[in-house]
Amino acid sequence: MTRLNVHVPDANYHQNLISCQVACPVHTDARGYVRAIADGRFEEAYLIARGPNPFASICGRICGAPCEIACRRGKIPKVNDDGMFVGQDRPIAIRALKRFACDQFGPEARPTSEVLDSIRNFIPPVAGDAEEMAALLRSATSPSVRKGEGEKIAIIGAGPAGLSAAHDLALMGFKPVVFEIEPVAAGMLAVGVPAYRLPRELIEKEVAVIEALGVEIRCGVKVGEDIAFAELREDFAAVIIAVGAKSSRGLGLTGEDGPGVLGGVDLLRAVSLGEHLEMGREIVVIGGGNVAYDVARSVVRQIAFDTARTAARLSETANVHLISLEGAEEMPADTIEIVEGDEEGIKRSNGWGPTEVVRDEKGRVTGVAFRKCVRVYDEDRKFSPLYDDEEKKVIPCDTVLLAVGQAPALSFLDDGGKDVERTRGDWLKVDLTTLQTTAKGVFVAGDLAHGTRLLIDAVASGKAAARSVYQYLTGNTLEHELVKTHVILGRYRRERGYESIRRVEVPTIEPSERLAHPENVVEIGFSKEEAMREASRCLDCGVTPVFDGSRCVLCGGCADVCPTECLKLISLDNLEFDTDIGQMLDSSIGKDVELSENSAILKDEDRCIRCALCAIRCPVDAISMERVTFSTNWSSV
Repeated sequence: MTRLNVHVPDANYHQNLISCQVACPVHTDARGYVRAIADGRFEEAYLIARGPNPFASICGRICGAPCEIACRRGKIPKVNDDGMFVGQDRPIAIRALKRFACDQFGPEARPTSEVLDSIRNFIPPVAGDAEEMAALLRSATSPSVRKGEGEKIAIIGAGPAGLSAAHDLALMGFKPVVFEIEPVAAGMLAVGVPAYRLPRELIEKEVAVIEALGVEIRCGVKVGEDIAFAELREDFAAVIIAVGAKSSRGLGLTGEDGPGVLGGVDLLRAVSLGEHLEMGREIVVIGGGNVAYDVARSVVRQIAFDTARTAARLSETANVHLISLEGAEEMPADTIEIVEGDEEGIKRSNGWGPTEVVRDEKGRVTGVAFRKCVRVYDEDRKFSPLYDDEEKKVIPCDTVLLAVGQAPALSFLDDGGKDVERTRGDWLKVDLTTLQTTAKGVFVAGDLAHGTRLLIDAVASGKAAARSVYQYLTGNTLEHELVKTHVILGRYRRERGYESIRRVEVPTIEPSERLAHPENVVEIGFSKEEAMREASRCLDCGVTPVFDGSRCVLCGGCADVCPTECLKLISLDNLEFDTDIGQMLDSSIGKDVELSENSAILKDEDRCIRCALCAIRCPVDAISMERVTFSTNWSSV
């Protein structure tokens, strides 16, 4: 008989139960703010979301939401209208709920001073990383945290990584100065993410909070021309390079160089800054990721806007055709981007790889040649495209936009950065733990630290770089100690019918309204009622049934009543444990006892919906519903 492999809970077991928080690169307590919304505590929800994340309001609009991918609600069996479980449920709309909380009490809803005051005075009922900013703000009067002495820190790049680093350094007692090449702060958030996804006024208000903490941002400054990198190293105690990967990458195709072929991020920047670009009537966008869709959907909006003769920045465009190497199921773009792109009239072709940009005798683009891609990844999921050279086609066009990746531009290192070692191309050699380069006092953050990833990864990287600079300059490490507490919930109950509530879809404006103006925001966001209903679906994974083996009589009532069959009673001799349980058995049932004479209660965490029926059913009170809480003590050691 095959034995069942089981995991014995360790010291981190209950902390890891909150899978949304574990998945977040900055460990945002998503469960905390979602449950606060469900209870109508909207300001508390915002403060929990804002605690570890300087860009909470922006993340509420455009975050890739790894928390939703990890959400346990998306793993449990789904309930149909008859109360039967069929298939799997869908995760909580965590990102949209964050936006709702920020819309109520973030900088978009009230003055910067009020936002800072509420954060400073906030002590959450369930502590942890959620109170990070409040703790740092209060640390000025705390002898346990050594503050900086006002040392100036230069940060190159005012994107999410650079500003996150500046944000935390200001809280730690330093004077960060951020140098930004663009005329506006926020990096690709302001010149890469289209306004229909991220309103520019919201960016300005989020950045204003960071500036209010003492961060100086100098826009329109090009390091290497307006100020030398060597000068920054001489005048500042440390330098963080957070320039991001803003240069469009080419494919090396025949005919790629020349007029009519543009980088996708160059197009996005031009649209964001209102710059004129020469475009044709038939546009081909090459790429299958979110940036490709940002490019295609931006051009579609310019088409509609120009047709109405209310603007003419991109003159005489007519059709947009997006071609991706991946099949429809493999496209890296978010599903919502694909769906909304289809709704807005983007022509899409999947499974085609470009071979040449076709030009006429005058050098004008007339089309792009493609061949069929029959496989993108090999058996090990490594990028290894396989083509069918017998199946080819040419898509006529006069403009080609490449959205196939970006690379950093670090020419400013030529003056004063010779000791900053590089690896391949313009990527730098970096200590992955400290984010320090090979040069003394020079650190990196964002894309340069880990490659192009999500916005929230850039935020986490910036915060990590700030802590490394703190340690470099003070000799101390900023640490926080988590103290775990179990609180028994004597009368724990859930919302009626919560297990069968369908996911509330985020409301959007109609496609025709989206195309009426390039900056019309697509997502409307939740109403109060919609937000509270969606939040009530949260399983509240910080709460869990805890079993007292000394009381259990193995009646099996808990397993019988469990609606998702997440509990099972099984003989010990049928189990294979991932750790040695000999000592545990010796202390609980004595030595020389046959495993076949004893049983264990197994719990499948991915199926448990925290309904408490097992605790209610238990005739000997061997099961209690308990909330695990974590308090935080900050110190520099």
